Amino acid sequence: MSATKKRQPWHFGNTTVRSPFRLKDGLLLISQSSLQGNLHGEEAEKAFRDLLGSAGIVELGDDDTYSVGRKWRAALTQLGFIYPLMPKSSGVNQNDLGAADTITPNGWRLIAAESVPAIQECFLRSLSAYYEDVLTESGERTGDLFSPLRHVFRLMLEIEKTSGEPYLSFLEMACVVQFSNPAQSIEETTKAILELRKQRNSADKKRVFDREARNAASEKFGYVSQTLNDYADVNFRYLKATGLVQSKGRGVVIIPEKHLFVQKLCEQDAPKVDLGELLKMLTDGAQLPTDDSVVAYQVVTDLVKRLDSRGVKTAPLHSTDQNAADLNLIRHNLEDQLFMLNEEDYGRRQASEWIEISNWLQLLSLPPNSAISLDDGERMSIPSGEAPAYFEWAIWRAFLAIDSLVSPPHKCRRFKIDQDFLPVGTAPGGGPDLIFEFEDFVIVGEVTLTTNSRQEAAEGEPVRRHVANILESYKGSKTVFGLFLANKIDSNTAETFRMGTWYSNDDQKVRLDIVPLPLLVFKQFFDEMFTTEKVDVRHFKELLNSCVAQRTLDAPLWKQKINEVAGHFFQNFNAPTSH
Repeated sequence: MSATKKRQPWHFGNTTVRSPFRLKDGLLLISQSSLQGNLHGEEAEKAFRDLLGSAGIVELGDDDTYSVGRKWRAALTQLGFIYPLMPKSSGVNQNDLGAADTITPNGWRLIAAESVPAIQECFLRSLSAYYEDVLTESGERTGDLFSPLRHVFRLMLEIEKTSGEPYLSFLEMACVVQFSNPAQSIEETTKAILELRKQRNSADKKRVFDREARNAASEKFGYVSQTLNDYADVNFRYLKATGLVQSKGRGVVIIPEKHLFVQKLCEQDAPKVDLGELLKMLTDGAQLPTDDSVVAYQVVTDLVKRLDSRGVKTAPLHSTDQNAADLNLIRHNLEDQLFMLNEEDYGRRQASEWIEISNWLQLLSLPPNSAISLDDGERMSIPSGEAPAYFEWAIWRAFLAIDSLVSPPHKCRRFKIDQDFLPVGTAPGGGPDLIFEFEDFVIVGEVTLTTNSRQEAAEGEPVRRHVANILESYKGSKTVFGLFLANKIDSNTAETFRMGTWYSNDDQKVRLDIVPLPLLVFKQFFDEMFTTEKVDVRHFKELLNSCVAQRTLDAPLWKQKINEVAGHFFQNFNAPTSH
């Protein structure tokens, strides 16, 4: 690194905690433990690390310094979800702010948030109240503060004036945006972004250009190339956590229905307050434009117009003097309607994206942290620790692609999704992972990455209970199948499903049709239907019926027979069509 002092990059959150939504899980653990108010010191940091590990939120490796506990505490503090420990030199009275390491008002709001939009609003209030020092080109403080969130959005809105779209690429974030601040004019920074974009568009070898551009930025700012990528990655993740942007290729774009909100957000200036007031604003959560009734009315009116343009009529607003709370209830409802319309469009696109779905299924069959290289040079990988959620999501997408569903996409999943239709955690307990309803039958989908003898203990009773409950809800009007997917089916699990019995509360014996299917067999069945252009869910129903018919065999033989039955279907798919 050069000895010359240079401008430092800014970034949201913490590069250790790259998935913002996981912070909610960590915060919930703190609220239920004796660690609240006690997260400093070696023993407390070790206890927090162990707590995160035992809950499966982080994977514990060699961590002699307990850095996981420290970094999670730092991330929660930086975003205002727990109160920081204030040194005397700060001039901030700890009692005036709040007890160190205890959960803040915005932290409790995040814990209580159930829906994805509610969670995103907590992150939006945090990032809206998060400020950094304005630095000169040489890295000197000017004494002013700026909001990185508003800075990014002002750049995107300025880019829109020239390019027609409020879009920002990953490379532009890595090489320009995260090193910029209001010490330069928005116009000057925008010019640098668009010049980089122009050069890349004219480059013959895009990957070579990207590497050389990162190397040039690395040399200019004195940071290694990987650091630029790491900061850009975490910045994009936290931007998406606000619910105001969505992915587009290797970049992000402002969501159309949030455009007016973003404009109003950018009109807010940095506050002229001392450190104590700034921290109080962060821990309470910033005021948003829609907390004002006039702005809330404007945003609601814009959403009504967007729904109307898509053929959805809404109840008319009666006056402009409704309070902000009432208007925001209306706003959330309208946003939900728009999201469901977008999700239905997403569902209709899945058949054309079957190759991508197949790649995700392949990834799920590989060891953790594997990646697949695509034809365009990009690499696909599952975010660390999120494979269980991606398993449910990939199977959901697969059945949306096969289609013939009589229920909308959101009724088929029990896990939450974000604005990019990516999973936000796994399905909650108390019900099946997935429910696919067709004209004359229903598939209750359950998935697991467990492959050893613990598989039966963890899945045997819940899966049977879930299938039995769905069977009871249809009261014989439709055939109900259970579909259990895993990379490897343990014979004890197969035996439990082979027996397929359940007793209701009144001791009535119920027969359950649950088929344990290896993931790669499912993937091959899925691939064969699409490659042979014989996509029809009735083929899958026939497969399930054929597998159920063979369950008189002992579990190991039944597993073998299931594979053979699937193999016969593959042969039939590839057989010449008679004319």
